[in-house]
Amino acid sequence: MKDKAYIRLNKLTKSYQEGDKTRAVLDDLELSITEGELIVLLGRSGSGKSTLLNLVSGIDKPDSGAVIIGGTNLAELNEKERTLFRRKNIGFVFQSFNLISTLNAYENVLLPLKLKGVTDEETLSKADQFLQDVGLGDRGDSYPDRLSGGEQQRVAIARALAHEPMLILADEPTGNLDYETGKQILDILENLVRKNGRTIILATHDRDICKIADRVLEIRGGKLTEVEDSAVQL
Repeated sequence: MKDKAYIRLNKLTKSYQEGDKTRAVLDDLELSITEGELIVLLGRSGSGKSTLLNLVSGIDKPDSGAVIIGGTNLAELNEKERTLFRRKNIGFVFQSFNLISTLNAYENVLLPLKLKGVTDEETLSKADQFLQDVGLGDRGDSYPDRLSGGEQQRVAIARALAHEPMLILADEPTGNLDYETGKQILDILENLVRKNGRTIILATHDRDICKIADRVLEIRGGKLTEVEDSAVQL
């Protein structure tokens, strides 16, 4: 159901030890996201955006609280169980693209399908289809060092969507791109996420990105607040 929370964060707390001091990053954080929402997460560098994405993905565990995705509380899973959950349910788009240099574009997109254990031809053909969807249908045999930054990010988007995860996490996906290329990437990301009915959390410090969002949230002082439309324009 679209009106039911797909992601719920309950009293989420995370801190890090810095020398002899403890620095709180997230403080009793609460959030509900419905399936199919596109959330933009604003915050300055060091505000905790990446920490929050790491908790939502299960890469890290909270000090306390719950991270519930589709009824599964990641905070109650061990590391292996979180890895398997992430492999099946979550796709990633990073600022630095994170493509594997020894694999060509098609093989990079194919990787999450292989990790998921998919081998049938119909499903494997989705890797090629997603490359076509991002406008790189003719570049499948090209290696990352032969692709521009914008093309690498397109491959990363295709890879994030190929195994059909319900949740996409994007961490500064346009941070290494010029303005025009970044705009093209956002258009592709938005269109494909909408087309495939995926939920996305996109972390950024760029308020220009907010126009594609269903909701804009800002993390400040370890808390999340919803940003009104008028404030986004500031």
